[in-house]
Amino acid sequence: MPKISLIIPCYFNESNIPVTGAELIANEARFPAEVNFEYVFIDDSSGDKTVEALHHLRSLYPDRVCVVELAGNVGAHNAVVAGLEHATGDCIAVLAADLQDPLSLLVEMYGYWRQGIRLVIGNRQDRPETGVQRFLAATFHWLMKRFALPNIPSGGFDFALFDRQVAVEVLKMQERNSNIFYLMLWLGYPYVSIPYVRRPRQLGHSRWTLAKRIKLFVDSFVSFSFLPIRLISTAGMLLGTLALLYGTYIIILRLLGSSEPTGWSSLMVVLLFVSAFQMLALGIIGEYVWRGLDAARNRPLYVVKEVAEPKPSTARSTTSADSL
Repeated sequence: MPKISLIIPCYFNESNIPVTGAELIANEARFPAEVNFEYVFIDDSSGDKTVEALHHLRSLYPDRVCVVELAGNVGAHNAVVAGLEHATGDCIAVLAADLQDPLSLLVEMYGYWRQGIRLVIGNRQDRPETGVQRFLAATFHWLMKRFALPNIPSGGFDFALFDRQVAVEVLKMQERNSNIFYLMLWLGYPYVSIPYVRRPRQLGHSRWTLAKRIKLFVDSFVSFSFLPIRLISTAGMLLGTLALLYGTYIIILRLLGSSEPTGWSSLMVVLLFVSAFQMLALGIIGEYVWRGLDAARNRPLYVVKEVAEPKPSTARSTTSADSL
């Protein structure tokens, strides 16, 4: 019998867990009766009562709920990697704990997987953010598609269902400071993209801060593109050419006996511009060097504090979702 593992990273989701658990159980009715489910919840060292809520959910459904507690906060993408390590399903899905991604889409995704498609993604056609956040997200996905991974769907994604073989290949890489979803695309498997509109969050507030968004952009772009290094090289050659031309101009003026151009202000502007470019270049190179150092140290992506694995069972639980 096919088994679906759903990986759900959690961070300050105390209020979401009861609602999410009820909807997950209710969603099972949309699938054929022979399909088994496993829910792998990863607590990314939340500071609220998320762990308690997860263990309560597991007490109601001990045959299918797995709770993995991480010792420290490592970020959503590393938490997903922890989930991949503990998932045992034939196919695996990743979704948010606040259920902004529609569960009803999983049935269609599962259907494509049964047809042999190893990667099925939910492609966001619209997002609840507005203003600056919306602009930054659009810019991020455009840059990634234009200069890093051309096969990325417009709008990006973090909702996917994929074959176990895809999970195995991603785990082999053990990449740090990367984007776990874009690694799946990088593998090269043909995929199906299903468009959907993401729902606004109903409970709690998002911990997805601007700083985390910027870090994800830098991690993703540096991991999949050499464009920043190439831009530094190009800018360096252009500045070098301009310096050579200006130096030649000064030498010619001296040979012809003409007075050399003077101007402290213009000289300082040039020095400040070149110095700023050098600092920016060092910063970009430092991002690449840091990632090389981080990989060389080979520290674990996460540390598991405790795991509560599901108890084996061949039948679906009869506990009502209303009991949550």
